[in-house]
Amino acid sequence: MNIPTSISTITNQQPYPLLFATISGSHLYGFPSPDSDYDLRGVHILPVREVVGLNNGTETIEISEVRESLEIDLVTHDIKKFFLMLLKKNGYVLEQLYSPLILKTTPEHEELKLIAKNCITRHHSHHYFGFAQTQWKLFVKEEPQRVKPLLYVYRVLLTGIYLMQTGEIEANLINLNQVFNLPYIDDLISQKLTGLEKSVLSNDDVAFHQREYERSRDQLQQAYEASSLPETPSAKADLHDLLVRLRLA
Repeated sequence: MNIPTSISTITNQQPYPLLFATISGSHLYGFPSPDSDYDLRGVHILPVREVVGLNNGTETIEISEVRESLEIDLVTHDIKKFFLMLLKKNGYVLEQLYSPLILKTTPEHEELKLIAKNCITRHHSHHYFGFAQTQWKLFVKEEPQRVKPLLYVYRVLLTGIYLMQTGEIEANLINLNQVFNLPYIDDLISQKLTGLEKSVLSNDDVAFHQREYERSRDQLQQAYEASSLPETPSAKADLHDLLVRLRLA
């Protein structure tokens, strides 16, 4: 994708070195509207003097602003905080780490992607169950129901199923649907991309998607039960070694 200049500029202006920075949100998921904001995510490296003293550096940096008519939301975490999140069943950080929409990378970023394979467990399914349930509630709560939260429901469930089946992170709904072949996904994405995401779904449509939501949840449960992924992460020692090297460097 073409990265607007203002996006590259804001990453270059960060106060700490970046281990990596990627694009998340609807651009990563494959259905950005023409006016979608840019969700930038990354990891910064606090220097030793800001982690060993009484006055610690900023663990999380959050910036929301408009540049050249683009809404930009940037969040970066210090390496220690991010590594600790990797050791939990947190799908968000995995999706940020493995996003193919890379703004900033380093050799250690590539090393971290290899290490983080051993952070993935079958219990990451719980993240996707919870996220899907939240998005479904948002979808049914609205009057009328919109396409955007419905797309998030399907994106989350298919990402979770695919992760349980393959051990790989795939957050792009277009790519996912090449595997799952759900005939209605392309039409929903088309509505979102053409700015028709606020079009009203009929009661029959909502009832149909209710059944599909429940079916996909059942499929995720079955994928969890059949998954050969480990019960617990085994990457803590490697993450510790990488953290020390990055900090001392």
